[in-house]
Amino acid sequence: MSRKYLFYISQNYSFEILRPLQQVIQQRGDQCAWLAEGSQVNRDYFHTNERQLASIKAAIDYSPHAVFVPGNVVPDFIPGLKVQVFHGLEWKKKSHFRIRGFFDLYCTHGPITTRRFNQLAAQHQYFSVAETGWPKLDPLFNTPAYQLESKLPVILFAPTFSPNLTGALDCFNEIRQQVNKGQYYWLVKFHPKMCPDVIARYREIKAPNFEIVETDCCLPLLQRANILLSDTSSIIAEFMLLQKPVVTYNNAEPGDELINFTRPEQLHRSLEKALIPSTELIASIAAANKAVHPHKDGVSASRVLACVDNILDNPPELKKKKPLNLLRRLKLRKRLNYWKF
Repeated sequence: MSRKYLFYISQNYSFEILRPLQQVIQQRGDQCAWLAEGSQVNRDYFHTNERQLASIKAAIDYSPHAVFVPGNVVPDFIPGLKVQVFHGLEWKKKSHFRIRGFFDLYCTHGPITTRRFNQLAAQHQYFSVAETGWPKLDPLFNTPAYQLESKLPVILFAPTFSPNLTGALDCFNEIRQQVNKGQYYWLVKFHPKMCPDVIARYREIKAPNFEIVETDCCLPLLQRANILLSDTSSIIAEFMLLQKPVVTYNNAEPGDELINFTRPEQLHRSLEKALIPSTELIASIAAANKAVHPHKDGVSASRVLACVDNILDNPPELKKKKPLNLLRRLKLRKRLNYWKF
């Protein structure tokens, strides 16, 4: 009997995380559908062959066996196993390990996160953990590069959105000066939650070697760029998997795998270091990749589905039930305007 799976999304970044799962589901003859919640999802990003559900009621009637979620919450009243697949490789952020009481299974990406989630599973005793790798990265190594005519070295600037962590404002003047020098081609990809005022400032930069890219898939940008410039964004770990150097501004936990700078005027020198990475830097990047996401076989989506199927076929004997979580659940019902019990 075929199984039904639901993708519950609230941000545009969810598309490239979940589409590898969709591909495997469809290849094996099962069903999948999408439920986009809120105003942050651009419905134009849906493909014509992707099934969209129009409402929470439609999702409940669909009665999925499992619900895959890149975000932090999921309605408890939708049927099915609730599976957290995460929206980034954000192991340096405390919020990555926050247990909110919604999920039955956490699909971790590598040893550095698996270890911590196993500790949390032992503590809370109502969810399972499996190290699967991240479905988003399945096509990473085979994705065609973003097309550019320029022969300049390409910098991808992808800052995080958090006001306390982003380097977008601090580095604006320095980036503008570097653009005007014409030494590099600049691709800029903002997080969907980036402050509109910040984006507006960057749109003021007009140069033939500067481009702001709006897309639902960052993988071609990662392939094309020679250097990533960021701060604490999870895209750092994604880019490093291509064994390429990352320059960061005030990274929260800068290791030897990063070229970190703390004052905007240090940007130019840091980029020069990244253009000719040292042997030590390349070795440090390889070691970090092994800890964060060692899976380079392109079948993380298949591993996720295998773990889900195993739990559906052989439910684990967990010591506790999920917490009542009343306040969070009521807030979610209010947000979705769904009050049927």
